[in-house]
Amino acid sequence: MSENKDPQVADVAESGVAGVKFVYDFTEGNKDLKDLLGGKGANLAEMTNLGLPVPPGFTITTEACKTYLDSGEEPAALRDEVSAHLDALEAKMGKKLGQADDPLLVSVRSGAKFSMPGMMDTVLNIGLSDKSVQGLAKQAGDDRFAWDSYRRLIQMFGKTVLGVDGELFEDALEAAKAAKKVTIDTDLEAADLKRLVTKFKKIVKTEAGRDFPQDAREQMDLAIHAVFDSWNTDRAKLYRRQERIPHDLGTAVNVCSMVFGNLGPDSGTGVAFTRDPASGHQGVYGDYLQNAQGEDVVAGIRNTVPLAELEQIDKKSYDQLMQIMATLENHYKDLCDIEFTIERGQLWMLQTRVGKRTAGAAFRIATQLVDQGLIDEAEALQRVNGAQLAQLMFPRFDDQAKVEQIGRGIAASPGAAVGKAVFDSYTAIKWSRSGEKVILIRRETNPDDLDGMIAAEGILTSRGGKTSHAAVVARGMGKTCVCGAEELEVDTKRRRMTAPGGVVVEEGDVVSIDGSSGKVYLGEVPVVPSPVVEYFEGRMHAGADDADELVAAVHRIMAFADRKRRLRVRANADNAEDALRARRFGAQGIGLCRTEHMFLGDRRELVERLILADTDAEREESLKELLPLQKKDFIELFEAMDGLPVTVRLLDPPLHEFLPDITELSVRVALAESRKDSNENDLRLLQAVHRLHEQNPMLGLRGVRLGLVIPGLFTMQVRAIAEAAAERKAAKGDPRAEIMIPLVGTVQELEIVRDEADQVIAEVQAATGTELKLAIGTMIELPRAALTAGQIAEAAEFFSFGTNDLTQTVWGFSRDDVEASFFTAYLEKGIFGVSPFETIDKDGVGKLVRDAAVAGRATRPDLKLGVCGEHGGDPESVHFFHEVGLDYVSCSPFRIPVARLEAGRAASQSAGSDHR
Repeated sequence: MSENKDPQVADVAESGVAGVKFVYDFTEGNKDLKDLLGGKGANLAEMTNLGLPVPPGFTITTEACKTYLDSGEEPAALRDEVSAHLDALEAKMGKKLGQADDPLLVSVRSGAKFSMPGMMDTVLNIGLSDKSVQGLAKQAGDDRFAWDSYRRLIQMFGKTVLGVDGELFEDALEAAKAAKKVTIDTDLEAADLKRLVTKFKKIVKTEAGRDFPQDAREQMDLAIHAVFDSWNTDRAKLYRRQERIPHDLGTAVNVCSMVFGNLGPDSGTGVAFTRDPASGHQGVYGDYLQNAQGEDVVAGIRNTVPLAELEQIDKKSYDQLMQIMATLENHYKDLCDIEFTIERGQLWMLQTRVGKRTAGAAFRIATQLVDQGLIDEAEALQRVNGAQLAQLMFPRFDDQAKVEQIGRGIAASPGAAVGKAVFDSYTAIKWSRSGEKVILIRRETNPDDLDGMIAAEGILTSRGGKTSHAAVVARGMGKTCVCGAEELEVDTKRRRMTAPGGVVVEEGDVVSIDGSSGKVYLGEVPVVPSPVVEYFEGRMHAGADDADELVAAVHRIMAFADRKRRLRVRANADNAEDALRARRFGAQGIGLCRTEHMFLGDRRELVERLILADTDAEREESLKELLPLQKKDFIELFEAMDGLPVTVRLLDPPLHEFLPDITELSVRVALAESRKDSNENDLRLLQAVHRLHEQNPMLGLRGVRLGLVIPGLFTMQVRAIAEAAAERKAAKGDPRAEIMIPLVGTVQELEIVRDEADQVIAEVQAATGTELKLAIGTMIELPRAALTAGQIAEAAEFFSFGTNDLTQTVWGFSRDDVEASFFTAYLEKGIFGVSPFETIDKDGVGKLVRDAAVAGRATRPDLKLGVCGEHGGDPESVHFFHEVGLDYVSCSPFRIPVARLEAGRAASQSAGSDHR
């Protein structure tokens, strides 16, 4: 900690219960104390330590918040600690909080470890009252400034602390501007603002049932409690679930002495980025607003000017800001997001943090920082993630398409979004849940719109810039966003938007927004593949002279990841076409070939005949006809993946899936009988459907059970695999087939099927004169298989964890049934942070995987371990599979690049933690 401590602050260092310290001066912390001081407080302390101009203040820790939330009361020692730090602050500033003739004013801001748009809005100007507003006016020599500051306090405090509907204040402000015949708030004079203060106080009295507090300390204490309470608001919990932020972190509170950007044209407030958060390009990026306070910029209530224009407005402050931005970027070694205020030509830093950025910017910035020598390749991998890479693989609008452009705003967050226009969050959520894609259109967004923003495909606003609430939140969530489309008149009450030329977009009309260009189109614009997908497909070369800059950055990061990772990445692919695509995307084999997909289409009739066979001869005849078709499939697959392993899962689903629907077939038979021209085959099929009907077929006759009950079925498949491998070898290929037995629950099942498979393979070797090395293993998808993995490994050369079914059987619910019925409620209630089908349940399913891996390798040290459920392509799950020591993950072809990247990140993280 810094040694530059105020004596009064030092006196209270040990005043907390059992030595716990709940309040830290800005001079005491640093950027590594985010868990305790929150992101905002830790970074304010860091800037103070760097000697940057930060207004004095103090931070109340997350521990105080957690105590308050647990007990319903603030810690016993907190009030005295706050009083001591407030006394020290008053001594430093030479004035008392809210004193009548020359008031000290402070802001109260929330500040959790992670930036959370769902948290409480800032309250500025705490300490103003009917008396102190007169003193502020006298000290500043500006009545208008004082009354403007007071109306802002009542508006912010009323909405944020007392829970008054913010629209009531906005409507009153709009009415005041209309009465004055002006369009912006800075055109209101002192007398207008004084009347507005009276109106605002009446709104508070009516809506909150109490007068606006005139005691400065009461204002501050209520605001501090409101910050604590905001941790558990619906929108905060929603955001934490969305971003997978733990619910037990709590938030810090920052109390900072006020500096004023609303003192006239030589004052102002702004937000700056050390690089463009949309593209990653270096330069001067941000927004500035003269004669304004901080919230004006992010709220978008007045349109800002580009930060570069500050050089003409106030060159001294501009030059100082550029120097500070360079200092911060080099210190944090990353893109920094900065809030500042200029008070009569004096620059003050109010916040910095590592800035949120778009997916494209993340990849570009990571490689730029490597080139600048600020970070190494391992750190570059931690600056990007699989979710961002997946965003870059989404389609973009077709430049050649015929379009009707109706407006253009600021390209705030890239992407191509198409949907029906909606004008409030409630409708966005309602329509989204009904399967509609929607674009949320607002004049500007605020934290109350968070759930609607999550539900929407994209966000369009007519106000605000790249640092507005809509832009910042959209970038953080990876949502497409166009902001500040001023030419579009948004009327939320009439639920319509009017474009230049009289084009009207009603609620429900389809619009398309391009977050890369800022263009807004009427109707649906067709999309084309992204350049990143073109790169993975091999149609775009990253090293070409005209290579796309983003593609080059992705190529470098992927190369870093591939060099780092230990986990191999395979594909779930059932045919040669998917296998070839997977190979282009970097697959190192096939981890799951589902043979049931080879029994559909024209072949379904052969399966029906197999099911209807009454004699061994009929059954063998059906299998004999299926054999060459299966063999052809495998030859094509082995050729596509030549030299790489291909794990073929023998038939898994229940046989009823290959038969006609029972209702459809019953109707067909009944109609035929009524016409007296019944079909014998339909009658036999109906009987078979009834015979095979199961109450819960997913827990019935399927997988290895089929192989044991239907003679010859699995041996036919094994023969097809063996003969295909032999034929490929004869053609000088390098087939590496692996045979996977599904749904094994006991080693005895596996031993019986394995003995039959070994016999068939031996017969094919003898007949072809070809040596075949076909590994035989099993899919671990039942809890019993995982619990008896040590026994099963005696007969298995590899395990592949089928985490989809393992999740269903561990939890005791069917994915198809429950996702539509109660998952939403479980997520909203916090029972699930995320669906266990999306990210592996580490405590339940994950424990079985971990224990089975340990037990299996105890029996067979060279046991190969993989996973073939869709968890294999989920970023968080990939890290878990790396940690438990699996050899590979397997996922759908499109998710292979994500799995490769995350496998590299996992290896880099574990190497870093081992090193530490």
